[in-house]
Formats: sequence, C-alpha cells, structure tokens
Amino acid sequence: MRSQSLTRRDLLDAVVVVLLWGVNFVVMKFALRDFTPLQLGAARYVFAVLPLALFVRPPGIPWKWVVLYGLFQGVGQFGFLFLALQIGMTAALASVILQTQVFFTALFGFVLLKERASRPLQLGMLLAGLGLSCFAINYLLPGARGAATVAGTTLAGFMLTLAAAAMWSASNIVARRVQQGGADYSPTAFVVWSSSVAVLPFVLLSLAFDPESTRWQWTGARASSWLAVAYLGWVATLVGYSLWTGLLKRHPANRVAPFSLGVPIVGLTAGMLVLGEGITPWQWGGVALVVAALVCVTTGGLMRRR
Repeated sequence: MRSQSLTRRDLLDAVVVVLLWGVNFVVMKFALRDFTPLQLGAARYVFAVLPLALFVRPPGIPWKWVVLYGLFQGVGQFGFLFLALQIGMTAALASVILQTQVFFTALFGFVLLKERASRPLQLGMLLAGLGLSCFAINYLLPGARGAATVAGTTLAGFMLTLAAAAMWSASNIVARRVQQGGADYSPTAFVVWSSSVAVLPFVLLSLAFDPESTRWQWTGARASSWLAVAYLGWVATLVGYSLWTGLLKRHPANRVAPFSLGVPIVGLTAGMLVLGEGITPWQWGGVALVVAALVCVTTGGLMRRR
C-alpha cells in the first residue's frame, strides 16, 4: 500500500529530480553543437543503456509495454524535442511548454482510459489553452513574429515541442497501464530496458535523414559535448527517471506531481542565465498562464481532499 507522507529521503529525491531535469534543457543545447538531433538521441540512449544493461535484469512486465514506453518516451518525446531545440526553440521556453504533457495526458486518459477530468483539471486545461494561444500569437502577428524570431523561437520549433509533450503523455498512459496491471517491477530496470528500445530507431533515422555531410560529425565532437551526452544519458535519464518512477510507486501521484512545478522554474532560470536567452512579452504571458494551469491541477486535488 502506498504511503501518504513523504520522508526526508523522498523530499530529497524530488528536489534532485527537479534540478536535474531543469538544467537538462541547457545541456541539450550544448550537446546539439556537435550532434544532429537524431545522433544525439542515439547517443543519449546508448549511454542510458550501457553498462547497466549488462547487470540489470529486464523488468518483470510484458515486453509490449517496455517497447511502447521506449518508442513514445525515447524516440517520440526526445526526437521531437531535440529537433525543436535545433530549428527554433529556446531551452528556457522548452522547459515550460513541455509541461503541457499534463494536459495531453488528461486528454489521452479520457479518450483511451475513460478517465474523467476533475474540475481543477478542466480549469487548468482552459488556462493552458490560453497560455498556448499567447505563444502562438508570437508567430501570427507580424510585430510579435519578429520579436519571437529574435528571441530564438520559430513556429516549427513551437509545434515540435508540443509534439514532444504529446509523446511524453503517451508514455504516461503506458506507465499507467503497467501500474494498473499491478506488476512489481524495478524502476531502474524499466528505464534501462525501455531506453534500449530507442537506440536502433534513432540510428536508422539518422542514417535515413541526416545529410551525408553531418553523418560522421559526432566523431569530432568536443569533450564538453560528450560530457553533455553523458549527463543526458546517465544523470537525467537513469537517475532522474528512476527516482521519479520510484516516487510514483511509493506515493499517490497528487503527492508527487506538485514537485514538477519546479522544473520550468529551474529551466527558465538556467536558460536565461547560462545561455542568455530572451523571452518576449507574449511568451511571458504564456509562461504565466501555463504555470498557473499547472498550479491549479497539482494543488486542486489536495485542496479538495482537505
């Protein structure tokens, strides 16, 4: 039975995950200096798999869930996100827009799992929709469009980031189905073996779509770029997702989810301070509305319980 109170160790785990995932977006930007998005996807998951796959047994759940999670969370989420960061999305805004996965998850949950949306979730989805409208205005109004381009974002980058959020949501649905099955599995084993699923698709996609002139550029990558890949594979993926999955196994989602509010705050701060990224007034409006939507969803359930 899940515990209702978080221990000091649980709180430390949650804070660590927020910090790791918050700076994750800046690290991606550094890695993309020497890797194409598809090469970075392959490299990230090679690091996530090795060497732990040699020592960690596969999780005791049906392989279809491992494969689906790896395709959605690995190839889908990070394939789209890496492309977005390369062609027109800042690390700061990506950390915020990606959190719309909460609302995509609610939509998919309603369609696929027949889950009803609570009142706080309905209000949160309305606020998130208004926030996305603010982001979209940057690419629809002539004056705002120029400011958005100067700030380092494009409409294609924005849409790809939303696609990444949708893929994250699909992986959340897979994780829910696994939990509904009542399987007792190791979070680390699940992350490691689902990561192995993503390697081959990324390699094949890179061979098929990367320009021939960039096909082998990763061999000349700087040491700092390889350190960034190691961070993405070992720290953000293995440590971050293992800690987060472990928290969700030990506690109800409404106890754990509020900590995710810290990710866009850390991401915004890191992107602006480390990379000097700018944000337009309309984008600030979108940030405020999306964060308000997240607060509404993550705290609404707790307020109703009290």
